[in-house]
Amino acid sequence: MAALPTEAQLDGLLRLDPHLEQQSGDLRRRYTKFMSLAKNIKENEGSLDQFSRAYESFGINRQPDGGVYCKEWAPGAESLSLVGEFNGWNTSSHHYKKLQHGKWELHIPRRADGSSPVPHGSKLKVVIDSKAGERLYRNSPWARYVTQEVNGPTYGWVHWDPPQRYVRKHPHPPRPKSVRIYEAHVGIASPEGKIASYKNFTHNMLVRIKDLGYNCIQLMAIMEHAYYASFGYQVTSFFAASSRYGTPDELKELIDTAHSMGLVVLLDVVHSHASKNTEDGLNLFDGTDSCFFHSGTRGTHSQWDSRLFNYSNWEVLRFLLSNLRWWVEEYYFDGFRFDGVTSMLYHHHGIDVGFSGDYSEYFGLQVDEDSLVYLILSNYMLHTFYPDFITIAEDVSGMPTLCRPVVEGGAGFDFRLAMAIPDKWIQILKELKDEDWNMGNIIYTLTNRRYGEKCIAYAESHDQALVGDKTLAFWLMDAEMYTNMSVVTPLTVVVDRGIQIHKMIRLITHALGGEGYLNFIGNEFGHPEWLDFPRVGNQQSYHFARRQFNLLDNNLLRYSQLNTFDSAMNRLEEKYGWLAAPPAYVSEKHEGNKVIVFERANLLFVFNFNHEKSFPDYRVGIDQPGKYRIVLDTDAEAYGGHGRLTHNTDYFTDPQNQNNRPNSIQVYIPSRTAIILARADSEN
Repeated sequence: MAALPTEAQLDGLLRLDPHLEQQSGDLRRRYTKFMSLAKNIKENEGSLDQFSRAYESFGINRQPDGGVYCKEWAPGAESLSLVGEFNGWNTSSHHYKKLQHGKWELHIPRRADGSSPVPHGSKLKVVIDSKAGERLYRNSPWARYVTQEVNGPTYGWVHWDPPQRYVRKHPHPPRPKSVRIYEAHVGIASPEGKIASYKNFTHNMLVRIKDLGYNCIQLMAIMEHAYYASFGYQVTSFFAASSRYGTPDELKELIDTAHSMGLVVLLDVVHSHASKNTEDGLNLFDGTDSCFFHSGTRGTHSQWDSRLFNYSNWEVLRFLLSNLRWWVEEYYFDGFRFDGVTSMLYHHHGIDVGFSGDYSEYFGLQVDEDSLVYLILSNYMLHTFYPDFITIAEDVSGMPTLCRPVVEGGAGFDFRLAMAIPDKWIQILKELKDEDWNMGNIIYTLTNRRYGEKCIAYAESHDQALVGDKTLAFWLMDAEMYTNMSVVTPLTVVVDRGIQIHKMIRLITHALGGEGYLNFIGNEFGHPEWLDFPRVGNQQSYHFARRQFNLLDNNLLRYSQLNTFDSAMNRLEEKYGWLAAPPAYVSEKHEGNKVIVFERANLLFVFNFNHEKSFPDYRVGIDQPGKYRIVLDTDAEAYGGHGRLTHNTDYFTDPQNQNNRPNSIQVYIPSRTAIILARADSEN
């Protein structure tokens, strides 16, 4: 903390955006609240490091002498006891001792033979006698492993303390310069109609992801959630890795193996809300409706039907900050994607609110500064203890300074998701004919982001694949994906259009939409249909809760061509680094021709979205003179195109101004084709 200034340093921020001057008071206040909280933690807990390692004492922890130490926070309880298989579920034998501030502790000595009194793999419960006279059987909020009960849908606490702990073999990989994220769900990472495993992902998915050229994996639905169909967003046990995929050690092996391949692994963290489950969740843990949450209506999210944390509570902060540290220290994650940040930022949680971009929407009384300060403190902590750590905010509101440094009054995130981009592509495909596509509107959506705040661009994620919507490929080709994807039959008009546009949408999003790129598992090869988890409404079917890699592995189907293109696109980015380069310069967005031209990372990108016209000698502007060659084109036969271009042609610039660029070049751009050109001396 000594390295931080006592006041927010706004000069650099205000040079970037002078309009924030009117909000400087709010920015300074946020920073002051963060500094005050951090100072209080240091003065009362010794250090932020110690405060955020509470998992070393809370829950159940084996001691050096072989005994165990148990600790819980239950301010609304009259008494606590520990029961389980170790004591025959006796509620009278192991009572906790009451401490100050609602905490309870229990020491259990080792057995006569020196072994732990609570065996590894044994079932446990905390028994709480509430002030209302109820007796409650609860999982510890700090439980590290829970499994589904044999006789019902609830999850029970299982003590995880293996005699031989998993030993990591590989360090964290270096933070990549360009972030190319493969968003994945372990349970659906198989064509089989069942829940896939950590081991399946380790042995079958990691090599696919590496071969595709992605350098980050974002794992969803890891924090334990009793309801599988919640997609992992109704968390019940925050410190437990989901047991439906396997054991904690198998998840550690997955991450360790990914690290050996140079892949960074991100965790989808859900600290915006919690499941309202009581038997296996945090809700009503001590018999009160508060404890971890706000009481009354403020503690419930009306749309998600879930509980909302009280970020001003000292013990809630301890719990959540320690939860972040746990996933890094225990599992070796390299970064977090924070879910539901919009809900955290505002008292209205973004419900029925349309954000226009007016700065009054992001400052003032509607902002929940307690949760915002929690996010600031989280980012400060993570980046201080782990300098290469990556944090991503899922925020639809566009709050200014979310991805600016903490010292500037920002929240300190590295990236935010560019959530308007996939919505725009779905809108275009749903509502517009090809000839009605508006090039200017596409460019606006892809480039409309705050300068100096990095974005992760994506054409589609899990949100667009969920039941009620469809993947981009299915919007483009629909029923013909069932009958006309064979390479031994001629391309139909529908499939031809779909394959060409699918590649162009992904490439222009990758190249123009942000400073990072994300793809959801399966969409790289044009996965058909939608995503739907087993539930009552679909007769508990797994048919749509899987990824059909069998389609990709069948070389007689065109899915492999889209997959090959995705790999080529990522590998070209790895070579030229456009995601890490400054924003693109767009020189042309021609509505009549349906042509878009821009430069980024010393590459020239030309997109012809025209559905019927090719242009044999199209003059496009460019900054740097020289000899250029095509390094990627979507029309290549290997990518399901028509092979109308050759890559051994040299294109020489003319000192002729075109679209405010000092030089220009004439190129052949076939219909529904995108090409990337590089200077010939930069190809090697």
